[in-house]
Amino acid sequence: MDKPALPSPMPVEGEGREGPVHARAVTIDTSAGAVLLSAAAPPGVIARPIRSALVPLLTVMLTLAGIFAIAAFVQLRLGLRPILALRDQVAGIRRGARQAVDEDQPAELKPLAVELNALATDSAAALASARASAANLAHALKTPVATLALTVGDDPVASAQVRRIDGVIRHHLARARTAAVGRRATTLAAPVIADLVATIGALHRHVSISADIPDDLAVAVDVHDLTEIIGNLLDNAARHARTTVSVTTRLDEGHAMIAIDDDGPGIPPDQRELAMTSGIRLDESATGYGFGLAIVRDLITLYGGTLQLATSDLGGVRAIVTVPCVR
Repeated sequence: MDKPALPSPMPVEGEGREGPVHARAVTIDTSAGAVLLSAAAPPGVIARPIRSALVPLLTVMLTLAGIFAIAAFVQLRLGLRPILALRDQVAGIRRGARQAVDEDQPAELKPLAVELNALATDSAAALASARASAANLAHALKTPVATLALTVGDDPVASAQVRRIDGVIRHHLARARTAAVGRRATTLAAPVIADLVATIGALHRHVSISADIPDDLAVAVDVHDLTEIIGNLLDNAARHARTTVSVTTRLDEGHAMIAIDDDGPGIPPDQRELAMTSGIRLDESATGYGFGLAIVRDLITLYGGTLQLATSDLGGVRAIVTVPCVR
């Protein structure tokens, strides 16, 4: 015979001498009549085992959360390291410090590295082609212009026009060449400047030209463009100097500052900007058509540098060329 089901206890809230109490009460029918059974305890007694179970559980959960967070951070750092290295290598190509990125990469990044190297190769080839085209055009125009100069003979008006044509052609060819500058180039400055000092010193024997250039100074400028920049400025300085021209350098926050000083008459401050304008010559007694400084400034600007004219300690002009240097 099945036993009768016992009734469920009912919750009861009450007040004891020490505060609130929680209780459970149930009424049971017996042969002697209804019997009321109740059990009561303070809230702290009931909550204590719950707290005892929750505290270890929360501690474990917080520990696991900390471990997972550290693991995710480490995995993210390790996973991004090849990408950060690839980014630095691409920046090195842009600065001229390297020619290609490493293709020894994780499988996911190797196709990207190969494509980046192909892009760098194509860019260098296009740059070389553009520079060669400008050089070929300049070479092709030299002979006709020289022939035209011989044809006009001693006619002063015609000769002046031929010289002007020659100057304009040289200017615009130089501008076309500057549009294809090699921004990834790296050039040791000391040998280039030493050759220019020797050459220009031989042309202007009345001037003493000195150069103090660190042997390891490398600039992010193509060797031909650096030759044109420093050559123009040295020639200008030597033509206007009385006895002395000096070339010095210093480094400033990733840039090389090359200063060319002369002891000539100098340029008034209000005319220095005008002196770097195309076709403007402040000294009408000198030869030329005033394109040299404009071309120099265009070249320097395309490499992310600047050209400034100031007063030299020698009394003449100080031309300051600031270009990125390569570490």
